[in-house]
Amino acid sequence: MAAAHLVLAGAHVVLPTGTLAGGRVVVEGGRIAGSAPEGAPEIDLSGHWLLPGFVDMHNHGGGGASFTNGTVEDVLKGVHTHRLHGTTTTVASTVTGDMDALLQRAGLLSELAEQGEIAGIHFEGPFISPCRKGAHSETLLREPDPALVRKLVDAARGQARMLTLASELPGGLESVRLLVDAGVIAAVGHTDATYEQTKQAIDAGATVATHLFNAMPPLGHRAPGPVTALLEDERVTVELINDGVHLHPAALRLAFGHAGADRVAFITDAMDAAGFGDGVYRLGPLEVAVRDGVARLVEGDSIAGSTLTLDRALQRAVTVDGIPVEDAVRALSANPARLLGLADRVGSLEPGKDADLLVLDADFALRGVMRKGTWLREPQPA
Repeated sequence: MAAAHLVLAGAHVVLPTGTLAGGRVVVEGGRIAGSAPEGAPEIDLSGHWLLPGFVDMHNHGGGGASFTNGTVEDVLKGVHTHRLHGTTTTVASTVTGDMDALLQRAGLLSELAEQGEIAGIHFEGPFISPCRKGAHSETLLREPDPALVRKLVDAARGQARMLTLASELPGGLESVRLLVDAGVIAAVGHTDATYEQTKQAIDAGATVATHLFNAMPPLGHRAPGPVTALLEDERVTVELINDGVHLHPAALRLAFGHAGADRVAFITDAMDAAGFGDGVYRLGPLEVAVRDGVARLVEGDSIAGSTLTLDRALQRAVTVDGIPVEDAVRALSANPARLLGLADRVGSLEPGKDADLLVLDADFALRGVMRKGTWLREPQPA
């Protein structure tokens, strides 16, 4: 249960305006407050970092449980696993499947979104390119027929946040416009589009690049492709999977440096094995083998999502990639919150917002997680 008042004092507090050394954050009930009454209990977090909770806009599961084909209990287990790793706001992502199954899944996930357990639904497929299908079943892929896109969005009962599609396919641009009119993010991904075709999608209203670089043509000096179009347009936010597997560090730094800190969203693209361990799993209808934390299809050997959690993405960004803490926090919290239309409640440490916050030690290892004023993982400062 959330405390009436609690003062977190002495940490390096990452605020939208920068880092405040020796700062104070006041929690009142489930929200961040501007001040605390005299004598309010206080926790000394000297030598630690205090950050807003992470917002993951692309996540297929974790803790051995799947968002794509699991039960309600499975989804809740996966969400809780990621919460313990700092993701206090999760969008549940689907994968390509039979339309009837996807419509049913939309209904189940929308109920959890209405209950506040997840922040909405991201449909990844089936409207993607067979040339860049990745870990999606080719036999179930479809062209983006706007009528089917509308049917899927309607099945989500207002909880559809994003849909990834290959906009170069027949019906693609019309579907992008439909999504924009419906208030759903149109994301370009699993695409074989040219530079020019990608620009058309952006002009039609697409605003997100689904896991940039992955499942799309590489950047070429004569054929710049979707990567260049998505990076150069200020209207687009690029997703990056910072697990050291999906992207070479130089590619990540290139994208981060060119797009800028306000146009990057770190995601997990996690599947069941995140926070769980090696083994054999299913991603939709496909079998996935996880070895040494790397998920690949049993047939075809394509990378099949990740086993990443966002606390690891933050630690790697700061300690390996050399990204300033404040910029990494924007990519993990403020930027996805803004894209999802949730910035009035989450994404930064400001009075009035949900008390979703994280405590990290001097090495950026996660030590505490609070969600809506309640500790899920209570810090144990030295």
